Amino acid sequence: MLQDQILKLIEAKLKESCLPIDVRLWNGAIVNGHTSPKVTLALNSPSTLKLFIKPNLSALAESYLKQQIDVHGNVRDVIHLLTPLFRGTTNRVRRWRDRLQFVPHSRVGDSKAIRHHYDVSNDFYALWLDKRLVYSCAYFRTPEDSIDVAQDQKLDHLCKKLLLKPSERVLDIGCGWGALMFRAAEKYDVFCEGVTLSAQQYTFVKEQIAVRGLTDRVQVRLQDYRDIPEDKPFDKVVSVGMFEHVGVRLLPVYFAKIFRLLKPGGVAMNHGVTSTAIDGERSSTGGDFIEKYIFPDSELTHLSKVLEVISRQGFEVMDVESLRRHYARTLWHWVARLEENQEAARRLVDEEKYRTWRAYLAGFAYAFEQGWDNIYQILVAKPFSDGSIAYPMTREHVYS
Repeated sequence: MLQDQILKLIEAKLKESCLPIDVRLWNGAIVNGHTSPKVTLALNSPSTLKLFIKPNLSALAESYLKQQIDVHGNVRDVIHLLTPLFRGTTNRVRRWRDRLQFVPHSRVGDSKAIRHHYDVSNDFYALWLDKRLVYSCAYFRTPEDSIDVAQDQKLDHLCKKLLLKPSERVLDIGCGWGALMFRAAEKYDVFCEGVTLSAQQYTFVKEQIAVRGLTDRVQVRLQDYRDIPEDKPFDKVVSVGMFEHVGVRLLPVYFAKIFRLLKPGGVAMNHGVTSTAIDGERSSTGGDFIEKYIFPDSELTHLSKVLEVISRQGFEVMDVESLRRHYARTLWHWVARLEENQEAARRLVDEEKYRTWRAYLAGFAYAFEQGWDNIYQILVAKPFSDGSIAYPMTREHVYS
């Protein structure tokens, strides 16, 4: 009988892997893999046996959020133990853009994709992000830093790299919930303009501008980056966690736009995730799940491709810093906070959405731990006509 054969296959895999995992079947029977299991994978129906025939992480994650399976154990153990067992071939899902029938990375398509992810609920994000709602990689000076401290350090790290000076005009492309703009305006005395495609983020930032008394220093627009006016170039431009949504094909358009928006002698910062695959574009393992449920239409490419595109626009690359290990730590903080607030999260969204974000954050944390993806801060300068650059010769200002 096929079912018996699959069960024998499961038992053989568990014993061969020597992983501390048990598999509990829908009828209560248990397939033992280790004398002291750290993780139990519960199969809620016979149909879930197919997960073991052609293992892949996307199918496993989707089965989890659909409640076809359950996982019991510490979330780190779950990810670290199940990933080696199910990291196999990937069956491409029908792409999100095809289901909604829009042109990839058109203005309409990008707006829909962004709202799918960021307009879940401001209150939901507030449950597990830091107090400033910074939804990007933090910066840990010590392993003991809290997520609040590490995000403040990241904001200052960016501002120092940008060498912000009083009264400068700063553009934040993909400004999120406004944390970087507020930090820059309040601590570094600059004027900030931000754009976002998320309606909920836009409303939140507008409200915070008024609450903080920053109406004369901070502006926000619900706007595509391609539509930002170019008549008044900025002293500094920053983009954090946004360019992953641009599309590899449009990276020249994106960086050319930043070049035109920046004054000669100005500097720009691009902070974003890259693939570690040198040939071709891909997301991290489990990318089908990420595209379908988390980041529709997102695309990653290798750092070398990004630097090539940047250089072709006329920028000089000044500094490149990997924050991969920082992002793994950030994501584990987020997972822990989400789990701590799981009941509130389920009330704000639903069981499937909670499971989706739990699987995504933990899986992404593991991917960055393993080096499947990376994240870089890339600082670039727009030289004056004579080739000179108005930027310090050393990095001392960043660490002072």
